[in-house]
Amino acid sequence: MSATAQSVPLPRPFALGPRAGRFALRIGTGAALLALWEGFVTLFAPSYVARPSGVARVLPDVLSSSLFWSDARVTVVAVFEGLAIGVVLGVVVGLTMGRLRDVDSALRFYVSAFFAMPLIALVPVMTLWFGYTGTVRLAIVSFGAFLPVCLNVYDGTRKLPAHYVEVAQSYHARWWNVWFGIALPASLPYLLAGFRLAAGRALVAAVIAEYIVALPGLGYFIIFDSRTFHMNEAMVAVLALALLGVAINSLADLLTRRFLPWYRRA
Repeated sequence: MSATAQSVPLPRPFALGPRAGRFALRIGTGAALLALWEGFVTLFAPSYVARPSGVARVLPDVLSSSLFWSDARVTVVAVFEGLAIGVVLGVVVGLTMGRLRDVDSALRFYVSAFFAMPLIALVPVMTLWFGYTGTVRLAIVSFGAFLPVCLNVYDGTRKLPAHYVEVAQSYHARWWNVWFGIALPASLPYLLAGFRLAAGRALVAAVIAEYIVALPGLGYFIIFDSRTFHMNEAMVAVLALALLGVAINSLADLLTRRFLPWYRRA
């Protein structure tokens, strides 16, 4: 009598899906960074230095403070207003530079120079022009957002394939059809990259203006609490600024998936 081999099914090993794996890795990395921060401050830093446990302890008090939300609202409004102004001006000037050779020769050197210049160097000059009011913050935020958008739209316009324009001209297209119907849509990937840079520069510009000019906002909230050794409270405002930056980038990704599906597929 011969024995026949039978296959015994083995239990499948537990495995996370791709999305769950990325989420777990992200959470694990964040927990490790918080643990390193807590341990390093506990061992080597003075007691007043911010640490995760201290931030967690003061978080309910800060979030229940009307002053914090008032400062956050002022900063958020200034950032979005400045972004709107900077993006519109950057698109118009970038398109003009990309399509008109004389304007390119006249402006590109100065736009590149201002882009390389630290924004903090312009704040004292702008306070002389606009005074110690919220207008100077709006001006520096708009200027900081304008530069990366302008340069990226310019690059996208200059890299427009020549046969696009030739086909449009063969059908007697007007200049505004070429600019806003061909050049601008072809430059949208560059515009999105410029918008992400502009969002970061706008946040930096708003905080710098609030630091130097002592305007109400999260920047002044941070520097006031830091100088009075309320480091944990100041760190809550720093985290709020970081979340604002992440939210703006997430909004850009959402709009890209909604209105530019071809860009993501490419």
